[in-house]
Amino acid sequence: MSRSANDPGRAGPPVRFAVVGNPENRRAALFADAARAAGLPAPRMVPWERVLRSGGAEFAADETVRLDSPGENPEVDRLLRGAQDPTRVEGSALWYTRFIQASRGLRGGVRLDDTDELAVLFDKRHCHAALAAADVPVPWSPTSGPDAAPVAGWDDVRAAMRDHRMPRLFVKLAHGSSASGVLAVESSGRGRIRATTSVELTPDGRLFNSLKVCRYERERDIAAIVDALAPDGLHLERWLPKASQRGRAADLRVVVVAGRATHAVVRTSNGPLTNLHLGGSRGDLDAVRDGVEAAGGRWADVLAVCERAAACFPRTLCVGVDLLPAVGWRRFAVGEVNAFGDLLPRLTGLPGSGAEGLDTYAAQIAAVLRRAHPSTGTGHQGNEHHQRHQHRTGTTHVSA
Repeated sequence: MSRSANDPGRAGPPVRFAVVGNPENRRAALFADAARAAGLPAPRMVPWERVLRSGGAEFAADETVRLDSPGENPEVDRLLRGAQDPTRVEGSALWYTRFIQASRGLRGGVRLDDTDELAVLFDKRHCHAALAAADVPVPWSPTSGPDAAPVAGWDDVRAAMRDHRMPRLFVKLAHGSSASGVLAVESSGRGRIRATTSVELTPDGRLFNSLKVCRYERERDIAAIVDALAPDGLHLERWLPKASQRGRAADLRVVVVAGRATHAVVRTSNGPLTNLHLGGSRGDLDAVRDGVEAAGGRWADVLAVCERAAACFPRTLCVGVDLLPAVGWRRFAVGEVNAFGDLLPRLTGLPGSGAEGLDTYAAQIAAVLRRAHPSTGTGHQGNEHHQRHQHRTGTTHVSA
């Protein structure tokens, strides 16, 4: 019989969690549920609103501190972006500055993340450069790294498309998330151009995040969106044609915990944006594995790409990696690495991952307990890397 986390026979002091997050958010509830299921006390909740208003927070030396997403709270969004309407797109640069500043104001405790790494993760230009420097496959970008020329507006995007022979590219907010401000732009040899995006452009020029994917075919509309977003910082990437599943474009979100790929979900869409909140749907992970093996590849090698991406951020316990499969399932590239990419409710761990039967939050708690009590064998240990991920997953319940 395994001991509970607070069993007096366990070596070392019990683990106590504190979470910086939005108390009403389901992320906080799911993590608290996982902590209690592990025999731990409920985490101490420190609201982002309090942190932002007070300029920081203090933690006891023996508290393990988890940062959670500050999203989905209108008042926190107002404090970060200065916007009265949380559906507006603009303000991501101010959001980034204030979020990183608030993270630096957290003092004490044992952190499950690193503020310097968060600063890179939330800047797509720097994150892309870090991945490329580590030989992680990524789409080519003219804006990668601190020395790249900034994108001042649509004229610069047009120039990049011409100079770098990129008839199809993604225009992304440097500090955006959840596909906010992303445009998938494609042009033809006859001068026609189209953009697919979650941005709704109103007649008076305001930009709103829409849950319905929008398509623009007038260049002046696309230019108006890009010109309005450019002051917040833009990142450009070559558009890689993706593999498909049942006629729909497919990519993967892979969660990496403590260096190991533990959870994966396939996202499919009729268009270039596969985010589930924009109408994307869950795909068949077993079919992806079959496709990789039919193409002569190994599923373990695919997951290893995600683990290499996560290794660029060694002081961050958990990241969500967006993995882009090329047509034919032979090659893969990392589109993004997300600091808060673990919201996959009820999804249990990949066989052989060390997180079998655990959701993403329970897997993180198990990893913390293994670090705190390495001699007790807490949690699932798994096998060596080349022996892992050999079996199919039977997981079907994902709602993120």
